[in-house]
Amino acid sequence: MGNLLTHEEYAALAAKIEFPTQAFIDGSFRPAISGKTFDTTNPATGKVLGKVAACAAEDVDFAVQKARDAFEDGRWSRLHPTARKQILLRMAKLVKRNARELAVLESLDSGKTIYDCENVDVPETIHCLQWHAELIDKIYDQVSPTSDNHIAMIVREPIGVVGLVLPWNFPLLMLAWKIGPALAAGNCVIVKPAKETTLTALRIAELAMEAGVPAGVFNVLPGGGAEVGEPLGRHMDVDMVSFTGSTATGRRFPQYSADSNLKEVTLEMGGKNPAVVLDDAENLDRVAAHIVNGAFWNMGENCSAASRLIVQRGIKDELMKRVVAHAREWPMGDPLNPENRVGALVSKAHFDKVCSYFEKGQKVLLGGKAKDGFVEPTIIDVTDTSSRIAREEVFGPVLSVLTVGSFEEAIALANDTEYGLAASIFTSNVKRALRGARAIRAGTVTVNSFGEGDITTPFGGFKSSGFGGRDNGIHAHDQYTRIKTIWVDLADDADEAVD
Repeated sequence: MGNLLTHEEYAALAAKIEFPTQAFIDGSFRPAISGKTFDTTNPATGKVLGKVAACAAEDVDFAVQKARDAFEDGRWSRLHPTARKQILLRMAKLVKRNARELAVLESLDSGKTIYDCENVDVPETIHCLQWHAELIDKIYDQVSPTSDNHIAMIVREPIGVVGLVLPWNFPLLMLAWKIGPALAAGNCVIVKPAKETTLTALRIAELAMEAGVPAGVFNVLPGGGAEVGEPLGRHMDVDMVSFTGSTATGRRFPQYSADSNLKEVTLEMGGKNPAVVLDDAENLDRVAAHIVNGAFWNMGENCSAASRLIVQRGIKDELMKRVVAHAREWPMGDPLNPENRVGALVSKAHFDKVCSYFEKGQKVLLGGKAKDGFVEPTIIDVTDTSSRIAREEVFGPVLSVLTVGSFEEAIALANDTEYGLAASIFTSNVKRALRGARAIRAGTVTVNSFGEGDITTPFGGFKSSGFGGRDNGIHAHDQYTRIKTIWVDLADDADEAVD
């Protein structure tokens, strides 16, 4: 577990942390204009961590105006690309310097295990910021083929004022996925963190200011969806919104856009992701480890979680013995104990929602118990493919096992969902692997592993899982820029016909 601290050391650090609780607008912390606040709690203990500024439409208006002023005067948008790069690299260094504090803050606010915060969330946040910063002065524009009398340039320009609406399951990492390319492109951003998990976004804003990001460029507005998210989506002076979260909420943003200024919208939403294991899969112990990691990592609070195991009948019994054995190695408990791999669900409301999927008569192979915000890693053998647990996104540590007889049946069942975010297929036959990967309708398909690719590969979904763009990779920059054509006439003869 690398250089992780002890449980006691993490608890001591947690007791000393000062929680940022005010909105961050135009380079400084300030209360909501109304003066209202809301409690943010530690989901593992129920303890109130602080009273956070409850922003509303008037705060959105104020932040948008400050962001617009910053964008139009060019303090960031017209800064030399290398200068922007250096500032974002300094920001990444400051995040690294404060990595342990951020990891503890993330764990306290979200219920995520310190094991994941230290080993995954914070390191990948730093890497994401560095990667997009380094890309700033390495993306070239284009010159199109034209006649000798013309030059046609195709150039990228920042969109302007961008609203970034975050989920609560990966508060730090999803913040980095959005601010990395958005700031790199020269935009000014207004971040709306999930109401359940606001603290790390506010701390990152403070570090950005320290790194040299100008006032007005990076703003953070805590608050609810109706109070902050919808006003951002409907604002006539917001040029684009990037949203990550539930499909039900994401569906509203194209409507907000249509009702206002036709702002651009990109959505990364839910999933009911299949892990297809065919009867020729090799090394079932390794397969089982991937299945368990895909289903229970981050308590299953993951839009790309492998929540549906679709297994061919001939291999099912042997595989399930190994899956259950691996799942027993994921201890649950206090998120600040680095020995634990399963922490608390993010809120009482979400805990109740996950528990609603446990019904009498289910064939439970493992787990099934839940108490005080914690849900055991649970494996349920499902025979009815039309049941709620087989079709709906549970977003908890619950794995549904579905049995099929053939490759064709497995692919058909994998596609029998409204979602299309991620999938995986396990087989020793290369042709079947590639045929399956091509046939499954999902934005990312992994072969013989669970995963989402990495920072270099675009991430997003088909169908009800995604809309309008991709996170990660060079493709992420596309959603935060506009393409402009500049056509130059070089003809000497003023009377020559102009195209």
